[in-house]
Amino acid sequence: MTTARTPGHGPLTGVRVVELAGIGPGPFAAMLLADLGADVVRVDRPGGPGLAIDPAYDVTNRNKRSVVVDLKSADGPERVLDLVARADVLVEGYRPDVAERLGVGPEPCHARNPRLVYGRMTGWGQDGPLARSAGHDIAYIAPTGALGMIGRPGQAPPAPANLLGDYAGGSLYLVVGVLAALHHARVSGTGQVVDAAIVDGTAHLATMIHGMLAAGGWQDRRGANLLDGGCPYYGTYETADGRYMAVGALEPQFYAEFLSLLGVGDRADARKDVTRWDELREEIAARFKTRTRDEWTAVFDGSDACVAPVLSLREAPHHPHLAARGTFTDHAGITQPAPAPRFSATPTSVRTGPARPGADTADIAREWDVPGLLPASRNPQ
Repeated sequence: MTTARTPGHGPLTGVRVVELAGIGPGPFAAMLLADLGADVVRVDRPGGPGLAIDPAYDVTNRNKRSVVVDLKSADGPERVLDLVARADVLVEGYRPDVAERLGVGPEPCHARNPRLVYGRMTGWGQDGPLARSAGHDIAYIAPTGALGMIGRPGQAPPAPANLLGDYAGGSLYLVVGVLAALHHARVSGTGQVVDAAIVDGTAHLATMIHGMLAAGGWQDRRGANLLDGGCPYYGTYETADGRYMAVGALEPQFYAEFLSLLGVGDRADARKDVTRWDELREEIAARFKTRTRDEWTAVFDGSDACVAPVLSLREAPHHPHLAARGTFTDHAGITQPAPAPRFSATPTSVRTGPARPGADTADIAREWDVPGLLPASRNPQ
């Protein structure tokens, strides 16, 4: 059976998105929409967004195009509203009321385009006591309880990069909200505002844990539970060369295979005996220290022991499974994660490198029929 493929570059081909330039979760959300085939026009500000990286390497701006508009100029808001009138979605990541002060808040945008999905990405949300306060990923995830679950007991919780808050609790929830609102707009003809707050999304990620907590199956402290490193057969262990292996042998059959391959098969009865977990952890740790990471990788290769090597960012693209699937791709000399997820009928790809500020103004003005983007039309000679 052959699956028919829809022409274009992904399932969102034909969807137009205006992204008001920022840093962090907003651009990543817009990148995901672009990866899925949407025509994303990034409205850059003069002088750039302030991220200390050469735009040529900012791969969160891949598959997008860019215009430069000064929203603080007299005609800046009108130029953005001209784009909005022809768009399906707008994404912005300002603090509450900033877009309104700039003249591109939901009210003027919906006056020009009632079907518009207006996506708002913030840390604290559009309301609440902290809504207008500054913050970054780690400060957003801290009060949700998520940060407090991570790390060893008696030690400070580590900073989990900015993946948990900015991108998992922020960008992905914004995209889910935008797509749901886009469906509603196409059914009803009415757009709406999507308020995506990192605190809301990060708290939502812990839904299962809250259920376990209520049922008495989760202790409200670090390193004492099945999935937080408290369990000796779910965690990481150092190897002889100072690297690490990850173990997730939760089910009985996987646990048995893990112990057998590790060489401590006589400890099978310690699986459910919490009083023996410390003893089991010490023995597992000692065994892992007898070989290098690559040697242990070979031991567990192809097994159902649920054990994998902990790789660095530069090592990851060369993992045999990831390489076979094309999980990473090279584009314009930059190794980067390929678009995800995958689609049978509407495949996606990295089509273009990072958008350069203002480089696509003429093409966008023509294709979106927004001649006001061109300087000559605003300043005729």
